[in-house]
Amino acid sequence: MPGRQVQLFVTCLVDSLAPEVGRATVSALEQAGCVVSFPEGQACCGQPAYNVGLHDEAREMASQTLGVLDGTDGPIVMPSGSCAAMIRHHYTTLFENSAEAAKAERVQSRVRELSELLVDDLETDSKASGDGCQVAYHYSCHGLRELGLSHQADELLSEVDRVVLEDDRECCGFGGLFSVEMPAVSAAILEKKLDAIEASGADVLVGGDFSCLVHIEGGLRRRGSDVEVRHLAELLGDSDE
Repeated sequence: MPGRQVQLFVTCLVDSLAPEVGRATVSALEQAGCVVSFPEGQACCGQPAYNVGLHDEAREMASQTLGVLDGTDGPIVMPSGSCAAMIRHHYTTLFENSAEAAKAERVQSRVRELSELLVDDLETDSKASGDGCQVAYHYSCHGLRELGLSHQADELLSEVDRVVLEDDRECCGFGGLFSVEMPAVSAAILEKKLDAIEASGADVLVGGDFSCLVHIEGGLRRRGSDVEVRHLAELLGDSDE
């Protein structure tokens, strides 16, 4: 029986900075029985511009995304709660009363974050492997607060050695352009997160949004910490394929 057709929207940061996360996402989806396609021409979803009020610029980027995705079939899967939340919830505002409103609604209805698709839609029995390491998990803001994601990662991580991370549902301080516009506040929030990670005794810090992870990893490296930072997809799929 052929697998379920899905479309991978890999996101800008993964494409530019962490292709291994993209490969691991494909592997995790294929292990769950999916047939993965990668629509050509995908670019930024428009979230950075949208968040600072540049709605015309955001709409231009979002229009490109709609054009790429609307002609495809199956769920549109993203290894990012941030980008998934942008398309699913904020394209309505961007394209309200426009000629592309119907297209936006069609695309929005198909968008799924990776753990959401695996656990809620496919009901997969896939489990992450911690390779004997102690694992802490950071719940990213957009996934947690806009998509309601939490139990999905918990289920996928149910067979790893989890450690308690204090305030694991608090912001890491990145917030996209927030960290550029308010660097002192961002740094203070990050320091609290780093203290909690180091106090947890974790060998590996895992999350579902690479944007948060690159922020956290930068802070850990500046501290000289040995804590490894990995995307959830990398514990599910073989990123070396």
